[in-house]
Amino acid sequence: MTIIDQIIDLLNNHGGSLYFGEQVTETEHALQAAYLAEQAGAPKEMVAGALLHDIGHLLHGLGEDVADHGIDGKHEDVGHQWLEGHFPAAVRDCVRLHVDAKRYLTAVDPEYLDGLSEASKRSLELQGGPFTPDEVKAFEAREPNFEAAIQVRRWDDQAKVVGLQVPDAAHYRSVLESVLIRS
Repeated sequence: MTIIDQIIDLLNNHGGSLYFGEQVTETEHALQAAYLAEQAGAPKEMVAGALLHDIGHLLHGLGEDVADHGIDGKHEDVGHQWLEGHFPAAVRDCVRLHVDAKRYLTAVDPEYLDGLSEASKRSLELQGGPFTPDEVKAFEAREPNFEAAIQVRRWDDQAKVVGLQVPDAAHYRSVLESVLIRS
């Protein structure tokens, strides 16, 4: 089974739980984020990054209520590590940095925090809260893909619409194949 087959299998067969305090499933959330990226005309790396940004949730198996138990499952790191060697940094950084992007946005945009769902606010606390001014500067300086991660974060926040009709996981096979690292 290829990595792309594994991704589609995870989305189709393991993402049916509600997405961490939201009213959509993990799969619906991933597909909505990718759809928003696609509709915005984003590069394929960002569409793939939007689709995969929460893949770590489907890999670590900690359950939908992990944040309620005061646990940060570090899903961004789990997903990034699993994708390493298969996808370029432009894709993996959307996964690795989407939590830091939330911390960044809550530090630089006071209205952003107010717009977060209650579940996202709870997880923000576990993830370290808003960045300090020094963390903001470091994030901007050290992360070449930080702007892409911020955009994926915004799609992440919007991808929670109950009943939104979007393409299925198989629709994104060609996108994933186009950005796959070939050995």
